Amino acid sequence: MPLGLDYGLIAALCWGSTDVMGTIGGRRLGSLPVIAIAQASSLAISAVVALGLRLQLPSDPFVLLLAGVFGVVAAGAYLSFFTALRIGPLAVVSPVVAAYGGLTVLLAVLVRGETLHPIQALGAMLATAGVVLTGIVFDGGWRGTRIVGRGVLFSLVAMFLFAVLTVGLATPIRIAGWLPVLLASRVANALTIWTVLVVVVVARPRGSETLLATTARRTNRAVLAAVAAGVLDIVGFVAFAIGLERAPTWIVGLASSFGPVVAVIVAVVLWGERLRASQWVGLAGIAAGLVAVALP
Repeated sequence: MPLGLDYGLIAALCWGSTDVMGTIGGRRLGSLPVIAIAQASSLAISAVVALGLRLQLPSDPFVLLLAGVFGVVAAGAYLSFFTALRIGPLAVVSPVVAAYGGLTVLLAVLVRGETLHPIQALGAMLATAGVVLTGIVFDGGWRGTRIVGRGVLFSLVAMFLFAVLTVGLATPIRIAGWLPVLLASRVANALTIWTVLVVVVVARPRGSETLLATTARRTNRAVLAAVAAGVLDIVGFVAFAIGLERAPTWIVGLASSFGPVVAVIVAVVLWGERLRASQWVGLAGIAAGLVAVALP
């Protein structure tokens, strides 16, 4: 197994399960409270891990500042993704975000100078085309084309931010090690999410109903799902960070993007969600694109 692929697959399994837990909690409490709870639990676990491993801070504080900046980027990605999970079909939202693996490959080549084989470029294009087909349905031909809800739009934002996050974290992790960067980014992530939560709850700006549930249902179950999402997320992030420290960015980012397969299986088999023919073609394009990117 290529170096980094194993860590990416562990992250994928954890993050796919996080999708399911986030959906369960988000549809009852709202995406913002759920991600706030999840980030608080993941930050607590990060602090315990840092104490247990006797965290040593890097000599250059700029590395931690950079990690904090990408922690804010991660907050935007999580908020977009959890919102998409709440208001859009899980079987559509998760595969769209999965295309961040292909986008990560391109960014790794353009920004980090990593090598991209021609067939990998073809795979990235296939994945992009698959995203478009997954997010569009055709009612009465091309004239009836429309976007499948706001959930897909939020998932496209999350896809872009996750790719930026993957490429951006590689450098500070390789300079300072995965643990300091993990803790700094998680602190910034949690602070950003909780700040947004307080502002939205107090000010109730227009559109806040997208982030907050109008009525809380089965609160205990939703809170437990949110905590579970935080635990799964941080386990996946640890594997992801270790992979970025030891292997090429593109292979870790690509492998970690397979997580939504778990969510699709749950959504279609257990929850009875249905996809249109064009969306199945889109999912096939995403899968084929990601496989092609990995082949060389």
